[in-house]
Amino acid sequence: MPQLVKGGKHVFGWSRVGAEGQIVIPPDALEEYHFKNLEKLILIPGSRTSGGFGLVSRKSVSQSPLSVVLDVHPELVECRIPEGDIIEYRKKPYCWVKLNRTIIRIPSETLKKFGIGIGDRLLVIRGSGLALGFAVRGPIVTEAKKHNEIKEYL
Repeated sequence: MPQLVKGGKHVFGWSRVGAEGQIVIPPDALEEYHFKNLEKLILIPGSRTSGGFGLVSRKSVSQSPLSVVLDVHPELVECRIPEGDIIEYRKKPYCWVKLNRTIIRIPSETLKKFGIGIGDRLLVIRGSGLALGFAVRGPIVTEAKKHNEIKEYL
């Protein structure tokens, strides 16, 4: 897993958004974040700088400062809304998706809420420990474009 600059974040690779909203999660990321096949995961908004989204287990988010979102919207963590449907909290999007082996599928309308479109390349980044990051812009994405050794997952 490359580290783009000394002291910077590690990246797992690029993941291109497929025609049906499918996004591959690199195997190393699945292992590091302990994501399991058929697990229901939560999408949280990415940072202002990098955009995109973070992917987090329901257990992890319930034990974090983001648990306030779940207190207000228990239907999110309990998956009582349709997969991929957005719930907004403080004008930011949240939803849940199911992992199918190494792939999550996000409806195109939901992707738009996260500033992502079909065909976009997302940089998969080791996040804070809480969430796996999928960045669409910013300095880390600009730097990653200079590194041809970063694997792309389709």
